[in-house]
Formats: sequence, C-alpha cells, structure tokens
Amino acid sequence: MTFKTGLLPAAVGALGMALVAGQAAAQEVTFKLHHMLPPVSEAHVHMLVPWADKVMAESGGRIKIDIYPSMQLGGAPPQLVDQVRDGVVDIIWTLPGYTPGRFVKTEVFELPFMHHDTTSTNKALAEFATRHGDEYNDYHLIALFVHQGQVFHSREPIRTVADLKDMKIRTPTRLGGWMIEAMGAVPIGAPVPKIPEMLSKGVVDAVLIPYEVAVPLKVYELVKYHTVLDDPNATRPNTSVFMIAMNKAKYEALPADLKKVIDDNSGMKIAGWLGQVWADAETPGEAKSRENGEIIVMSAAETAKLRAMTEQPVIDRWVADLKDKGIDGQALVDEARALIKKYRQ
Repeated sequence: MTFKTGLLPAAVGALGMALVAGQAAAQEVTFKLHHMLPPVSEAHVHMLVPWADKVMAESGGRIKIDIYPSMQLGGAPPQLVDQVRDGVVDIIWTLPGYTPGRFVKTEVFELPFMHHDTTSTNKALAEFATRHGDEYNDYHLIALFVHQGQVFHSREPIRTVADLKDMKIRTPTRLGGWMIEAMGAVPIGAPVPKIPEMLSKGVVDAVLIPYEVAVPLKVYELVKYHTVLDDPNATRPNTSVFMIAMNKAKYEALPADLKKVIDDNSGMKIAGWLGQVWADAETPGEAKSRENGEIIVMSAAETAKLRAMTEQPVIDRWVADLKDKGIDGQALVDEARALIKKYRQ
C-alpha cells in the first residue's frame, strides 16, 4: 500500500505534464479574416462564414477564425492585398483587379465574353493558378473564383448599344474600364462600397455588378433598369475574379496537419462549391430587381453588336499590354478558353 501511495503523486504529475505537452502540440491559432462587404451580404453569410466554420470544425477547434466585415480593421478595399501580405491581417477576401497591374495574368478571365458559368470558370481558374501561381508568390492563395457576371444596373433603360453612348458606368477593374470604353461609354473605377453614394449623387449613370451585391447595397432602390444579354454562351458581358488569400508566413508556420485542413478547403477542392454559392447568390438580387424595376434582355442582334465592339478589341489591347511586360497574352487567352471548355457543364 505504501508503494502505491508513493507512486500516486508522481503519476498525477506525469499526467499533468503530458496534458500540458499535448496542449502545446495542439498549437491553437486565431486568424483574422478581413473583407469589404457588410455582414448581411451573400458573400459573408453563404461563403465566408461557412468556409470558416468548416475549417474550424475540421481542425478540431485548434484553428479559430474571426471575421471582420465592412473593412472593420481599417483601410480601403484596394489595401486588403497589402494588409494580408504584410501580416496586418491573416486572411482576406477581395478582388485582384482592385490593384491594377499586380495580377495581370489572372485578368484573362475578366475579358469580355470569356466567362460562361461560375462552376466551369472557377475550376478553370483553380487549374490556371497551379500553372501561373507566380503572381501570388507573396501570398498563400486559398482560392480564385468569379461571380455570375456583370449586369448593367442603370437609371435609364439600356436596350441597344446606342443607349450606352457616353453613359458613365462604374467598373471594378481596368479590363472592365477598357470594355466600357469600347462600348462608347465612360468608365469610372471604384470599389463596391462606393456604389450607393455614386448612384445617389449622380456620379455614375449605371453600375456593372452582379445581382448578388444589389441586395446589401440596395441598388434596386437607386435604379430602375437591369440589363442582361441574349447570348447562349454569355448572358453577362464579363465577370470579376475574386481571391481568398492568407498571409504566407502564417500558413507556413502551421503544423502539417493544420496546413492540410487549409489545403483541404482550398483550390480545386472548393471550386465547385464556390461556383454553386455564387450562382445561388443571384436569386435574391434578381428577385428584388424584378420587383422594384424592369429586367431588360438586350436582343440577340444588339448583343452581337456589343460583342463585336468589345470582345476582340479589348483582347487585342490586353495582349499588346502584356507583350510590353514580356508575357504572351494570346497564349493565356487560348489557355483560359480551353480550360473553361474542359470544365463546362
């Protein structure tokens, strides 16, 4: 009996040390995820929160992700890529196009009439990123993906190409700007949160955004007309590429099993899910737009005119621009088209 009681304190001590060692090995981490839209947005509710919840669950609670919407941690949307690169925040969701000239290869998916549907384009982007990830060497890239495509939301109806003449149209990216110029309209670049103010003050006559973001910004209360295209391959003139990225050092500091949790929720493994999320996200905004205004389908003949005015001229301009940077833009166009065709449903 004396032998057993003599061992008890030592056994308890050993168990305590083992528990402490186990907790240390678990290495719990907390990440700050920063983005631009309000917490009621489809992107926050149906994409970022479920993604973070899944990562946290699969980590066994060792990863905690705190989400900060509406730029709550400071700065403007174009600064998000620098915030995550510099370690000010740990994870961001933003548009590569908010920083023109930095992610030029990825722009190929934003060219006019390149995009068909979210799932095929997202899978094409996931494979494209494995071949051209050099643009993201300063980041740990979690995903590249697109929304369903741009809709013209306007004060005055856009039924023909002639209606676009001299119209001031907001766009998020430089390729969107080039496309608007090719239409004979005037591009005005601005991040999404600026849209309500720009419309209410008459800074722009129309905006190019998907239906999805019309709900949190209440665009349907600021304009009456919403125009899509009659084209079997592209009912929207173009789309925008988004990125979810992580601070590279924070990712590399993770133990192998937690890296695997992140990897299992990245790239091609979530491309199809993201495609469905963004396709479904259009429904509420389209319903609100229809309820409060008119949805116009530009005729096939006028759509063909718009395509002729924008598609090849913008591609040619982009290819020439990339040639000056030592990049074969036409090869990227051909590659992107082939990848979208490969994954098209």
